[in-house]
Amino acid sequence: MTDALTFLKTRRSRPAKIMTSPVPGKEALEALLVMAARTPDHGKLEPWRFVVLEQAALRRLGVLARSMAEAAGTDVVDATKASHQFETGVLAVVVVESPKECLKFPEIEQTYSAGAVCLSLLNAALASGWGANWLSGWASHQPKFCMQGLQLETHERVAGIIHIGTGPALMPDRPRPDVPALTQWKKS
Repeated sequence: MTDALTFLKTRRSRPAKIMTSPVPGKEALEALLVMAARTPDHGKLEPWRFVVLEQAALRRLGVLARSMAEAAGTDVVDATKASHQFETGVLAVVVVESPKECLKFPEIEQTYSAGAVCLSLLNAALASGWGANWLSGWASHQPKFCMQGLQLETHERVAGIIHIGTGPALMPDRPRPDVPALTQWKKS
């Protein structure tokens, strides 16, 4: 357990923009996805799924994101920023929130489960020695991009895009939250 606690105390994402090849092969990536799926899921609904984007798919999505951003205009979004993760990425996994109709468990709990999958995948990749970064971005919130580019259903949305590749072994830490200032203790 000490190794797990040390990892959690020191974990640090690697920026997607500096990740390179090699990337995990199919078997290694599937193992990461299995680890990511071990996440809280009230009712065992599995309200999420994965879309693996290899380099050619990322480039195709980069073209779509750029064209959509240019059509939206610079007052809405910077086209380079909207498309960069797709134009330069080496491998990414889209965690798709795919809520199930269920009266017993509200949809917000399904959203939380999809977010937990994102963090579990990020941590599984980092703990396995890969560079990893959880992104979303302007395009991932556009219905046309999601439906045309990722073939999502109308009830689905992107919970996160987890980029995985080779990144620097060490990263400088960034400022962290002041946890005592954000914590309230109630004794009664």
